[in-house]
Amino acid sequence: MAAYLQWRRFVFFDRETVREPSGPDGAGAKPFTLPPGIAVCDSGRGSLVFGDILCGAGRCQIWFLPRSLQLSSFQAYKLRVTHLYQLKQHSILVSIGEDEEGINPLVKVWNLEKRDGGNPLCTRIFPAIPGNKPTVVSCLTVHENLNFMAIGFADGSVVLTKGDITRDRHSKTQILHEGSYPVTGLAFRQSGKTTHLFVVTTENIQSYMLSVKDYPHLELDTHGCGLRCSSLSDPSQDLQFIVAGNECVYLYQPDERGPCFAFEGQKLIVHWYRGYLIIVSKDRKTSPKSEFAGNEAQNSDKQVLNIYDLCNKFIAYSSVFDDIVDVLAEWGSLYVLTRDGKIHVLQEKDTQTKLEACKFMLFRKNLFEMAINLAKSHHLDSDGLSEIFRQYGDHLYNKGNHDGAIQQYIRTIGKLEPSYVIRKFLDAQRIHNLTAYLQMLHLQSLANADHTTLLLNCYTKLKDSSKLEEFIKTSESEVHFDVETAIKVLRQAGYYSHAVYLAEKHEHHEWYLKIQLEDIKNYQEALHYIGKLPFEQAESNMKRYGKILMHHVPNETTELLKILCTDYCPSGGIEGPGMLEGKKANSEEFIPVFANNSRELKAFLEHMTEVQADSPQGVYDTLLELRLQNWAHEQDEQIKEKLHNEALTLLKSGRFKTVFDKALVLCQMHNFKDGVLYLYEQGKLFQQIMHYHMQNEQYKKVIEVCELYGDQEACLWEQALSYFARKEENCKEYIAAVLKHIENKNLMPPLLVVQTLAHNSTATLSVIKDYLVNKLQKQSRQIEQDEQRIQKYREETTRIRLEIEELKASPKIFQKTKCSICTSALELPSVHFLCGHSFHQHCFESYSESDSECPTCMPENRKVMDMIRAQEQKRDLHDQFQHQLKCSNDGFSVVADYFGRGVFNKLTLITDLPSGKTATTIEAGLQRELLIHTKRST
Repeated sequence: MAAYLQWRRFVFFDRETVREPSGPDGAGAKPFTLPPGIAVCDSGRGSLVFGDILCGAGRCQIWFLPRSLQLSSFQAYKLRVTHLYQLKQHSILVSIGEDEEGINPLVKVWNLEKRDGGNPLCTRIFPAIPGNKPTVVSCLTVHENLNFMAIGFADGSVVLTKGDITRDRHSKTQILHEGSYPVTGLAFRQSGKTTHLFVVTTENIQSYMLSVKDYPHLELDTHGCGLRCSSLSDPSQDLQFIVAGNECVYLYQPDERGPCFAFEGQKLIVHWYRGYLIIVSKDRKTSPKSEFAGNEAQNSDKQVLNIYDLCNKFIAYSSVFDDIVDVLAEWGSLYVLTRDGKIHVLQEKDTQTKLEACKFMLFRKNLFEMAINLAKSHHLDSDGLSEIFRQYGDHLYNKGNHDGAIQQYIRTIGKLEPSYVIRKFLDAQRIHNLTAYLQMLHLQSLANADHTTLLLNCYTKLKDSSKLEEFIKTSESEVHFDVETAIKVLRQAGYYSHAVYLAEKHEHHEWYLKIQLEDIKNYQEALHYIGKLPFEQAESNMKRYGKILMHHVPNETTELLKILCTDYCPSGGIEGPGMLEGKKANSEEFIPVFANNSRELKAFLEHMTEVQADSPQGVYDTLLELRLQNWAHEQDEQIKEKLHNEALTLLKSGRFKTVFDKALVLCQMHNFKDGVLYLYEQGKLFQQIMHYHMQNEQYKKVIEVCELYGDQEACLWEQALSYFARKEENCKEYIAAVLKHIENKNLMPPLLVVQTLAHNSTATLSVIKDYLVNKLQKQSRQIEQDEQRIQKYREETTRIRLEIEELKASPKIFQKTKCSICTSALELPSVHFLCGHSFHQHCFESYSESDSECPTCMPENRKVMDMIRAQEQKRDLHDQFQHQLKCSNDGFSVVADYFGRGVFNKLTLITDLPSGKTATTIEAGLQRELLIHTKRST
């Protein structure tokens, strides 16, 4: 039971008297006064509603007072209005009154939005009598969903109307409760789909469950209250039913009694307003108690209006009034109606004003808890609450209550700068308080890297491994701290297992590997971890830590690199986007990892060349170098031969065409003779092959090279002759072989051969005797052939000249009797040519390509013409001539060839005879025509 006398008193409401609007002259307005005779009132839907105003005509009206204070009314009953209930969510007004003398109460339901002759529309009228016995109505309540209406009577009965209360057809009326004590209060409570009705009499309190058939009920208490001394709270008090007795105020749930408050005094009116309990009571304790306690309309004693805050246990306002009729709530304020017709308004102060008014007193008396509760109940913003928490924390800190202070400072997180609190608790004796604050700072995700560092240092200083593990392992779905900072601090403090756990859990792969390799030295685990990473991260970490891993676990590292460079898929069953797709790393980029591990490097490179034929060129280059190194340093002949074959096989694989020079340098560096010769051969460097054998004085090899490649590069024989000519030892055998080939291919002039051999002091004339004799014999035979050809050309020239003279001097007789094409006897018409061929005209037309050329002689004539044209075209090929002359070993032969082509002669081709030519010119033209077999038709 709360002690009323201990509650603090505040003035959270401003009291004013409602005044009429100011006139046009601006004079002070007088207090607004209602007409006399008001018996009942209610509020809602933007108006204050009053009833039973006695008028001179004897008619009873219902009045509406809007905020503009413009009264309006309509006649509802003929005698009086006894009860009014204005719904808050609907424009429906329910009234109970009398139209005739006697106990004949009528219930009328008004729709305020619809009009009937200027008045609200009355949608339903029915008598308010339980059964057939007339009795006085004591109270009325209506459910906001318009499906329930309850009427209480002085004889203790309650009538419940279920269904649409605005229509007769859709509702049903029945007696819900019967008793021997007057009903003083009714209230509906809606919780989800469950509806309860509280019924209070002067002697007991009951609750009915209306959402269940047969309406089961439960008696909550054996004492009741007077009229208007009960109300229903809002959700802030869990919709409890409030019953105000003379000694205490009780709160009820539908199934049990709740807390009670010792508010003494005779209660007259009870209301609930915005979390406040409003009680109007008398000061006198000696006033007689009537049957309906608190309903003495003629009592003019002073009355006290108290406004209680039940949550925070203080009195928000208290004031004395004269004869209060009722207290109404509308437009965000309380309106107190007194018997003299005046209306007093109680306007609640804003939250900031209320707090400022009470803060000084509460803080001065160190009533911080009350200040906090007050601020919360008035929905003070978080900044204001934080300031109260800060002052409360400072107060406790100054008193030495550090544990309590840190709890208040924790409540300021998010508003108060953390450094303000941290500086206060940096002392080693208060480190546990600082730890608690930092923990909460991290839980609210407001910590930065420095806060994480400080918290972890606190754990390590306290050596509290359990708290440390709880901090880093509790949150599975959300991280409340900077993970990288935590890893750094834990590593620095030597908590490697915790650091590794964080790094693995939050996928800080670099930190995980760094700690495993540099601190824990667990190389096997680090390598296994890399094998579980996605491809890109596994590749980058192997490049970074591959050398360390290769030094300590070479075999396992090599195997992982093989997988990484062929068809990598993470191990460990990790799934994710792209995780199951095989990827390949560039194997060439991992060659530096194998520094000082040539055996593993060789195995890696050989694996790559076997499974991946398109490996980068660097893989083949390095493998060749490794094989050559092993071959060069191997002492065992059998192994050396095997390594020799492996290296040569690799060279012959065709992978070194683009890096020919590099492969050649490697072979030369390691004196790999077969490889050098093979590369020379592939590069068509025949002279280098021969020079290689010359340097090694391998005479037979020199001859073999000339025989193999002499057809492709004729100068090899000349170089071989020059080489043997410079040798002082007896090389007659090899010189003879060279001279024989030179003679057969006619590669050098004899004079040049003699000059070349003149350098050899051991070479005698007998060495070249056979060569010179054969050469002279060939030249002699050639001279004879040339003389015969000259004689033949002279005779032919003489014959042609005679023919020309004959053509000039005598006519040409065509004596051919057969066609030169079909060999049949000639018949007219026929075609004859000066060359002596004759044709049938139809044969000539069928086979001839030109009307002026003999079909038989035309092929030979064209050959001659083509030769002449070719000579004319080659006359201006100076660049080609110079190039051949420069590159040829026998420049005289080149000059003779061009001279024979007529390049150095000016050739004139005459096809037609212009007018005015001399006879000599004509003769020369005829000779030229005969030479090229030019035709002339008859």
